[in-house]
Amino acid sequence: MSKTYRIILSGGGTGGHIYPAIAIANELKQRHPDAKFLFVGAKDRMEMEKVPQAGYDIEGLWISGIQRELTLKNLMFPFKLISSLLAAGKIIRQFKPDVVIGTGGFASGPLLQVASGKKIPSLIQEQNSFPGITNKLLSKKVQKICVAYDGLERFFPKEKIIKTGNPVRQSLLEINSKTEEAKAFFGLVSEKKTLLVLGGSLGSKRINELIEKELDFLQMRNVQVIWQCGKLYYDTYKIYNNTKNVQVHAYLNNMDFAYAAADIIISRAGAGSVSELCIVGKPVIFIPSPNVAEDHQTKNAMAIVKEQAAMLIQESDLDVDFENKFSQLIESKDKQIGLSENIKQLALVNATKDIVNEVEKLLNI
Repeated sequence: MSKTYRIILSGGGTGGHIYPAIAIANELKQRHPDAKFLFVGAKDRMEMEKVPQAGYDIEGLWISGIQRELTLKNLMFPFKLISSLLAAGKIIRQFKPDVVIGTGGFASGPLLQVASGKKIPSLIQEQNSFPGITNKLLSKKVQKICVAYDGLERFFPKEKIIKTGNPVRQSLLEINSKTEEAKAFFGLVSEKKTLLVLGGSLGSKRINELIEKELDFLQMRNVQVIWQCGKLYYDTYKIYNNTKNVQVHAYLNNMDFAYAAADIIISRAGAGSVSELCIVGKPVIFIPSPNVAEDHQTKNAMAIVKEQAAMLIQESDLDVDFENKFSQLIESKDKQIGLSENIKQLALVNATKDIVNEVEKLLNI
């Protein structure tokens, strides 16, 4: 009789940590239908909603990150950490996992710390070109580290690193065949160029301000816009919905259609987004968030830009550079084709399968 594997996955805080964990779980479930899964996240973060929607159980830890400024939240951090380590220990004792997988985010730290201390086989999946402090600390304790970029031996033990790429939604692997269906889905005008604006799963204040300011400029360029502004900002920007060839969305559930309909994409440079955009293969203008640890979004974007595979505009340069750079791109078919072909070369399409192969090695399958 075959063994029923018990697997814990931990990752959250943003979509960039949650969706890779769900993709890995789905691939494991496909290979091992009898396996038992448990996710561990941070209480009050979006994983507590998104993971159950994907069909998995989740437990929440009382944990958050350390703020850059001296705040009351920082004074609470030691208590939250002790509470989370104790809770993680209880979860592991009760669930008895055969393997633990961390994809980043606050909760993965305490969970993998406890798991590795109990000699449970553990793997972390580092999405960024510049890892956060949690994964740097955990790298000494886990057995394997799956990465998406070259050069991470600067931060991690070289012998543990496997370059796999980042897991992406399977629905994105073949979007070219969906273009007509996608344009009909969004009610787009076939003759117009379509700009897709993505500010990350929570939305981006600065990108939203830019698009609001540039709506007349985009209309003059005969560009229609699919604008994902984020649910925090939807009430502010919904007044532009169905005006000036603009559609405003709090969140896009049909990302394969959104990508398929787009001719040009403006995006943050979170690791998950960058990996998806390599597979999608459309011309991209990255606007990295400057408000993330170690400025890792700029580093993620630069890894693509240095291959002549995308354009980059820093937030501080948007007012000066945006119209000029966007005009260069929209007016040059050759530039669009060049960026598109170059970014496709960087795609690692088998990332999820390759990560799960490494998990199976830890399970001695």
